[in-house]
Formats: sequence, C-alpha cells, structure tokens
Amino acid sequence: MRARRQLRLHPAQVVVFGFASAIAVGAALLMLPFSKVGPGGASLVEALFTATSAVCVTGLTVVDTLTYWTPFGQVVILLLIQLGGLGIMIFAALVGLVLARKMSVRSRLNTATEAKAVGFDDVRGLVRGIVAISFAIEAATFLLLVPRFLFGYGYDLGQASWYGAFHAISAFNNAGFALYSDNLMGFVDDPFICLPIAAAIILGGLGFPVIMQLRKEFTRPLHWSMNTKIVLWGTIVLLVAGTVYITAIEWNNAETLGRLDPWGRVLAGFFQSVQTRTAGFNSVDVGLMRDESWLGMDVLMFIGGGPAGTAGGIKVTTFAVLFFIMMTELRGEGSVNIFGKRLSRAVHRQAITVVLIAVAAVVAGAALLMLLSGENLDQALFEAVSAFATVGLSTGITADLPIAAQLVLVALMFLGRIGPLTLGSAIAMRERRILYEFPKERPAIG
Repeated sequence: MRARRQLRLHPAQVVVFGFASAIAVGAALLMLPFSKVGPGGASLVEALFTATSAVCVTGLTVVDTLTYWTPFGQVVILLLIQLGGLGIMIFAALVGLVLARKMSVRSRLNTATEAKAVGFDDVRGLVRGIVAISFAIEAATFLLLVPRFLFGYGYDLGQASWYGAFHAISAFNNAGFALYSDNLMGFVDDPFICLPIAAAIILGGLGFPVIMQLRKEFTRPLHWSMNTKIVLWGTIVLLVAGTVYITAIEWNNAETLGRLDPWGRVLAGFFQSVQTRTAGFNSVDVGLMRDESWLGMDVLMFIGGGPAGTAGGIKVTTFAVLFFIMMTELRGEGSVNIFGKRLSRAVHRQAITVVLIAVAAVVAGAALLMLLSGENLDQALFEAVSAFATVGLSTGITADLPIAAQLVLVALMFLGRIGPLTLGSAIAMRERRILYEFPKERPAIG
C-alpha cells in the first residue's frame, strides 16, 4: 500500500508527463515512412521538433509543412495541435467522460491543475465547456474561410474544406502552422482570410476562463472577475499598441508594408500584431522587417496572451500584476488594488517567479543559440523568445540552425507551454511547509 502511494504523481507531474508522452508519440508517427514525401522517413530531430512545435502550439518549423509532409503527416500535425491546444489532461478527461461518463477525484485534480481552475468540484462542466468553446470557434472560422477559398481562389470543395479546417484549428489554438510554403504571405491584403484567422487567434488567446465567463455574463461587466477584466483590457491595449508600433515602423519598408496600399498596410500591421500574441502566422516576411520591429515584437511575444488558454508567454495577467505592483510602490501605498479588489500577496511572489524564470530561460536560450550557431543577438533573441512564448514567428534561421541549437528551441517550447510554475511544481512534487520564521530585515533596494 505504501509503495503504491509513493508511486502516485503530483498533478503537475502528470501534466508534464502527459505533454512529453504526446510529443513522443507524435514524433514516432511523423518518423513513419508514409508521413514524409519521398523515400524514407523523417529524421528524429525533424520529427521531434515538429511534434514539439505542434503539441506546444508554437508553429516553428525546420521543414516545409506543405511539401515535406504527406497528407497523413499533416493530419498527425493537426491532431497534435488540437490535442496540445485543448490540453492533455482535458483531452484525457473528455475521453473518460465519453467512455465511462464519470471522472475520478484524481482525474479531476489533474484536469483542474492543467486548466488553472480554482477548484475542481465542477471539472466535468469545465471540460465540456472548454471542448464546446473550442469546436464552436473552430467551426465558425472554418465556415468563414471555406467560401473564400472556394470562390476567391478557385479551390474545389474538398481542398477548400481541408485548408479551411487546418487553418481554423491552427488559428484558434494559436499554433501558426500553415499549408503554404510562405505561410500566409499570399493573403497579406485579403481581409476575408486575415480577419477570421485573427479573430480566432484573439479568442484563443483570451483563455478559456475568460471566454466561459463572457458567455454567461457578457452583459454584466460588474460581475466579471479580476482575471477577466485584466485579460480583456490588456489584450485591447497590447493589440492597439502593437498595431500602431509595427505599422509605423514598417510603413515605408518596401520589403514588408511599403509595397501595399494604406488599407493593406494597416491590415498587415494589425495581423502581425495579433500574431505576436503567440499565434505564429505571418503575412509579411519577418526576416525582412526592421530591427526596431523585432525588438517591439520581442516584448509583445514575451508578454503573450491570457492564462489557461492556447496562448503562451508570461501571460497578460502576470505583466499586469507587476505593472500594478510598480504603480503601488511608486505611489507609496500599502496594498495592490486592481479594479476595486485587493491583490493577494501570494500572487506577487508567483508573478515575480514566473518573470524571473522566463527571463533566465530566454537569456540562456539566446546565448546558447549564439554560441551554437554564430547568429547575431537580434535574431537569436527573437528565436528564443518566439520558442519560449510558443509564438512560432521566425526571422528565417530556424531550419538552418545546427541540430544542437534546434534542440535548445525544443526545450524552450516545452518549458514555455508547460509553464515555469507547473514544471517547477512537477520537479518539487509538493509544497514545502516551514513551521518557523526568521526575524525581518530590509536590505537597501535601488
């Protein structure tokens, strides 16, 4: 009995193990000869990188999705994206509900851990809600894209349906995989393709808790939680700021926005701003953008989207908490108040921990990329942030990196998708309770 108890995994460990297992299975499937175009199968690194990018809904690639993978391989990638976007434990709980129509306490706890739920009394309702929201938004995006592919680009019904389904799922899950060798650059000024994809990305980036509350209490904003208000306001501010910044910097760049008409420039600037929220599609060549644009996009990618959704980064809520802590300290106030509510001090420590681990991971990753590949700081930092924040945007160097550098990106994608706190909890296994306190003392700050 004691041996069985010792073998039980912490919920955070189960989440980490679930994602790692999905990546391993996906890589094995992609290594099969009929997953790759031409003779032989994909190499271990190609399959592992692609599977990690798909499960972690990132979008970085070392091979061309359209020409390298067969339809079977593309279906495997799409399933991995859907699995990674929903969450491994949520998907497992869904299977259990369908087959057994019940969930064990352990399963509810694991699912609540992955979904960042406060409690786990109604995890069954949570799972059903997440799945229903995902499929509804993906279906709506699909229905908007298919007619455009049919009548605007002359695709037959089967091809339009496949392209519509693939890009709808990839968009809502913030994955950034596309069935075009130039990603979505061929649709740079087409609002009927760019806007539905951007809308799906934004909704996926809000996070399931926000979407579920808006679905129930959209007309009662006074009832919205602090999390919902922070995510909505943060999303609006970052999207507008990102659009203005990227559009202004790239306005006269003939290699990106400069060749478009004014409306096309604004659309392309907005679309790229949306992508930095961890989506990874690109309608212009990122490698030809100005260094100033890369720096601004680094910041936007690092912040990311809302928690408990398909987005990555440190999350809008983490950034907002640190911002309000700073403002409180500058004003000399004793407690942090946000939207009429006092912020728990435990959240202060969590936000600081997430940011410091994220900064350490990005800096270490960028340094390793520079050492292993010889790339300059701008490109190495961009790739490192993109991988950790599970964005998928690239300056075009990913496929040409040496194997060791590509494995660094694999590690960053995995850490970014699992989350520093979840991975740390999985390693630590349990909270350490200290039954005593030391005397207080204040060091000099600043």
